Amino acid sequence: MVSLQMASIVLLALLASFARANDNNPLQDFCVADPQAAVFVNGKACKDPKLVEADDFYKAAGFNTPDGGVNLASLGLVIKYLTAGEFPGLNTMGLSIARLDFKPNGLIPPHTHPRASEVVFVLEGTILVGFVSSNPLNGQKNKLYPKTLNAGDVFIFPMGLVHFFYNIGRTNALVFSAFSSQNPGYVSVANSVFGTEPPIPDDVLAKGFRLNKLVIDYLHKQKWDLI
Repeated sequence: MVSLQMASIVLLALLASFARANDNNPLQDFCVADPQAAVFVNGKACKDPKLVEADDFYKAAGFNTPDGGVNLASLGLVIKYLTAGEFPGLNTMGLSIARLDFKPNGLIPPHTHPRASEVVFVLEGTILVGFVSSNPLNGQKNKLYPKTLNAGDVFIFPMGLVHFFYNIGRTNALVFSAFSSQNPGYVSVANSVFGTEPPIPDDVLAKGFRLNKLVIDYLHKQKWDLI
C-alpha cells in the first residue's frame, strides 16, 4: 500500500505540474478570496493585502479521511473538494484538489470539467478510468482511451473531455485529483440530459438518442444524483 506521506508528495508534484494553469495568471503576488465581498467577479474579490496572514494560505482540510465529504451512497462514493470557496488562498492560483473514496463498484459516471484538465493519483485500490475524444471531423467514431490504474499510478484527463472512474477491485479505493482551475466545473452527462428543470423536450431527446419516447419519459422520472 502506498503511504499517505507518499500520496502527499505526489499530490504536491501534481499541483506543481499545473503551475501554468488554465485560469488567467494573477497580476499580483496573491489574491486571497474575501468571503465578505459583495462584488461579483470572474473568480473571487481580493482581500486587502494589508490584512492577509499566513493562515490565509493554510487549510486544515482533513484530507487524511473522507469525513466531511459529499456522500453519494447510491454511487458508492464520497467526494471531498478543496477549491477557492473553501480555501481562500487558492484564489487566482488556477488550482483545486479533491479526494475520492470509492466503495467496491463505486462509480463517477461520465462527466466533464469544462474549465480544467485533471490529473489523478491512485493511492489505494484498482480503478478503471477512461476519457472520450471530441467528435472527429472525418466521420470516424469518438475514441475511448481506457486504462486500469493501480496504487501509485497517475492518469491525465484533458480539459473538457467526457471521462469516468469505476472501482473494479474487491476493496475500497482512494484517489486524489488535481485540477488546473480554482473552479473546474462539473457537467454530468446523464444529469445534464435527463435531469434538467424544465426537462429537455421528449421529441428532442428521442430523436437525438434514437429512443422511444416512453424510454425518455422513464428516464426523465428518475432521481439523478448531482454527480
